[in-house]
Amino acid sequence: MSDLIEQDGQYMKFTSEPWVILSPIEQSIKEKLEKYGTPLKDWDIEINYGIKTGCNEAFIINEAKRAELIKKDPKSAEIIRPILRGKDIKRYGYDFKGLYLIATHNGYKDVPRVNIDDYPAIKEWLDNGGIAYNGKEYKGYETIAKRADQGDTPYNLRSCAYMDDFSKPKLLYSEIVQEPHFYLDKNGKFYNEATSFLMTGNHLEYLQIMLHSKLMTFAFKHYYAGGGLGNTGFRYKKAFLEKLPIIHPTKELEQNLIFCSDKETMICKMYNLSNTEITLILQN
Repeated sequence: MSDLIEQDGQYMKFTSEPWVILSPIEQSIKEKLEKYGTPLKDWDIEINYGIKTGCNEAFIINEAKRAELIKKDPKSAEIIRPILRGKDIKRYGYDFKGLYLIATHNGYKDVPRVNIDDYPAIKEWLDNGGIAYNGKEYKGYETIAKRADQGDTPYNLRSCAYMDDFSKPKLLYSEIVQEPHFYLDKNGKFYNEATSFLMTGNHLEYLQIMLHSKLMTFAFKHYYAGGGLGNTGFRYKKAFLEKLPIIHPTKELEQNLIFCSDKETMICKMYNLSNTEITLILQN
């Protein structure tokens, strides 16, 4: 046994941080990631939840209801925004299901909260209810009045300090997935619902490529994800994702990666991986 340990044993550095037992090649890859990369928590980005309505049946509507509300009062269009749920966000894209958010925000920065009296058709819907987008019955005002997540009035969404981020370029992503699902909303078209996250800041197109890469997926699942979900699933929990060490790019590096025809190999070489390590990553 002592001979076996002497020949095949590996020295491990234990700290107060969570740890895993790694093979020599996995340990080498992790060391290179952390040598060259910067944890996302130290980047100039913000990661936040999507919109929590407290009652999706009231505040999320389908195409037919949207058209009805705008026909009754064209002003309704001012506060109706297309929304994506976690399951609608795909790899580099989305599957829009024709759902919209009634964005009666509670005010943020210098923007006052939405006054529902300025939108009579929407107020009528929220007061009286009916069949919701998912086929369930929304019973009207008494339902939104007793929900926990609400603003200054039952008609308003809960306070959200980053409300204006929904209208900015942002990465939207699903939390629980079988593979990375990140979508870059370049024009701030969509709001996203609470089953997903949004990431705002700089270098978003570069980050979308990096986060979809085989190296970052391998690193997240093996080193930072806090354990898998079933045989193949994993969870992009904010606290886990913020530990992922990604190389902070120069303008030249960012452009080179965006236009590179073999992004996977380039990313591996950015971290100075050996040919053996690159083979391991690309085969996963």
